Amino acid sequence: MKVRYHYQLLLLALSFFTRVPVRLPDEISPNMLHQASRYFGVIGLFIGVVSAAIYYLAAMLFPIPISVLLAMATSVLLTGAFHEDGWADVWDGFGGGWSIEQKLIIMKDSRIGTYGGAALIFIILLKFYSLVALSSLFSVISALILAHTLSRVVATSLIFTMHYVQEDAASKVKPLAQHLSKNGVLVLVLTGVVVGLFLLTWQTFFALTLCLVITRQLLSFWFNRQLGGYTGDCLGAAQQFTEVVIYLFLLGYGSNI
Repeated sequence: MKVRYHYQLLLLALSFFTRVPVRLPDEISPNMLHQASRYFGVIGLFIGVVSAAIYYLAAMLFPIPISVLLAMATSVLLTGAFHEDGWADVWDGFGGGWSIEQKLIIMKDSRIGTYGGAALIFIILLKFYSLVALSSLFSVISALILAHTLSRVVATSLIFTMHYVQEDAASKVKPLAQHLSKNGVLVLVLTGVVVGLFLLTWQTFFALTLCLVITRQLLSFWFNRQLGGYTGDCLGAAQQFTEVVIYLFLLGYGSNI
């Protein structure tokens, strides 16, 4: 019964973060969605593996830049640009609003503004050129899996310590706006550790972990400074930012992955 329940939580996490059709239980409680957040790192691993597989197959036929674009497009299609939307909304809200209320209103607007559009262009270009620069086939595959997994671990971990400020009861992330349990955090962190140590040497993974801890603190400071907490869009922005940080770290650190 417990195994079946956690399997349902995993499917729930998959349906929340991706467009993959899954058969869910007839009745889903907000508490189930909250508990499913522990598996968001696993969903990141799934997205990373699928994107890496598309890159691997494409690289047999096409140049590296085209293969990278196809891998990036795969992750966007899988998630429905869920995180990219959050990234753009955060920049529109933080750039265009003066008060917290104004920022939240702008972030809920379905239209994209100048700040969001520019930020989206920059983040996509950074991803593309970083992955192309990781020119060896194994490096790109490892980077995709690593970044998609760990970026979601970092983003989801913000729920554990930050305050949820969005008052819209219809918000998709509202059921997640509870502090993660210790068991939930443990599963989340272990997912990242297992994937990281599988793909990197322990020295490189240790250095990357320090980098991600600093990144998480900067994101937390930024969101608290702007809103006094986080929203669902902030979690999406955190994932996008952390994904790029990981790519840049792998380039700058010169790790032998």
